Amino acid sequence: MADNGMRQTLFTLLTILCFSTFFISCNQKSKEGMLVLTQMKGDVPAGDYTSGKMWRYLPTARLVTLQPDNPKGTLQVLTPDFYSACGPKIAYDGRFLLFAGQKNENDTWQIWEMDLSNKKTRQVTASSENCIDPDYLPGNKLVFSKLMDKGTLKSGHMLFTCNLDGSKISQITFDPSTYLASTILQDGRVLTIGKQLLPNEKKGAFKVMRPDGTKQELFFKGDPTTSIHSPAWEMGSGKIVFAASNGQNQNSIISIDYNRPLHSMTNLTEGLQGDFYGVSTLQDEKLLTSYRANKDNLFSLYEFDAEAKTLGKPIYQDETYQILEAVAIKSRHRPKKLPSEVNPEVETALLMCQDINITAMEDEGNDKTVEGATRFEILGIDASLGIWDTEKDGSFYLKMPADTPFRIQTIDGNNQIVNGPGSWLYLRPNERRGCVGCHQNNEMAPKNRQPLAVRKDPIQIGFAKNGNDIEKYVIE
Repeated sequence: MADNGMRQTLFTLLTILCFSTFFISCNQKSKEGMLVLTQMKGDVPAGDYTSGKMWRYLPTARLVTLQPDNPKGTLQVLTPDFYSACGPKIAYDGRFLLFAGQKNENDTWQIWEMDLSNKKTRQVTASSENCIDPDYLPGNKLVFSKLMDKGTLKSGHMLFTCNLDGSKISQITFDPSTYLASTILQDGRVLTIGKQLLPNEKKGAFKVMRPDGTKQELFFKGDPTTSIHSPAWEMGSGKIVFAASNGQNQNSIISIDYNRPLHSMTNLTEGLQGDFYGVSTLQDEKLLTSYRANKDNLFSLYEFDAEAKTLGKPIYQDETYQILEAVAIKSRHRPKKLPSEVNPEVETALLMCQDINITAMEDEGNDKTVEGATRFEILGIDASLGIWDTEKDGSFYLKMPADTPFRIQTIDGNNQIVNGPGSWLYLRPNERRGCVGCHQNNEMAPKNRQPLAVRKDPIQIGFAKNGNDIEKYVIE
């Protein structure tokens, strides 16, 4: 009888345990297929890239969940204890959520993570400066933008990475630009909107780099009328989609090919009237988008068919709140975890150019050799760092201080500028980087030959840092 009683007790306990495990498992998966929306009252902000009052900071915003199969059902508010919250990104397993938020009105923005199974939040960053636009990196890390006061370099947002517990914070961008709205591509790289601030401001363009900040290059800049308006999202078909405005300030959904981003821009909403504030992937060729027919309406949530280029019926509309962001809660493939060549104990990096006379002609989109340049000049923030001769084949090989911004321009025998100055560059500690030419087509592979410059020791270029000013000094 005792044995029977014990077996019955064990059976009961196992039944309760199995039921509890099943219930917990179902509860954890119950968010799968739901949507996280960013709602905001009032007009959409339209500030500049550098200030605290701008399009990436949404005042009095909140995050809510919505069941798309029952859009008229009750919304669940995820951030009732926050003055404002926005920029949601879902973890690869679909169980957690990163976002930027303010607990109180005058607080700095910080990065937070939420467990979607119980809506519990924990603070990731604890900075004295605003931190926004987070996204998950493989290896339990994240990338985010942080507002930096750079003095004479002008305030802007730099990219940082850290562990999910907030430890090991590391800055990965160092030039006088501002970086916002980052997305992690499946190849493991960070795709971000970068905008040059000095010596003159330029339009924002998509830049791509490894998570350690190395190998940064232009990914997409669009035509002169295109102004990028939202983070990019990668589709399974190899397309990358985002919202952008044209010269008439109408926001459209833009598509580019992952393999040819500079030469594949397609306006998916051409001919459709109204504004598309933001876009994200849903499934297959289906997208989520925030749309309004005219400026008198609030932004509502719609489904958009990227293949057919058609706007579907509204998924959710609200008479009080703008719907500005929407992400689907779903598991997805984890991006590649890229190895890092950065060594913080090394203070320098190497840069090789194959031929300074190879340049991309923007009006033709082809690479072309422009004869005449025999020298190059390295420019710091406030001063020239010197002029050097190239090798006979137009190549040069440099050893540069790491994490220090510089630009390059080419010069002919009459001391006239042939090309440049180019975009800002920086090299991470121990980085080894090469380029085909100056302003070369980013899709161009180098010729299969050894440049003359690499047969010698690299030219050593030095910088002395005096506050935020960068001056030339001589390496003995």
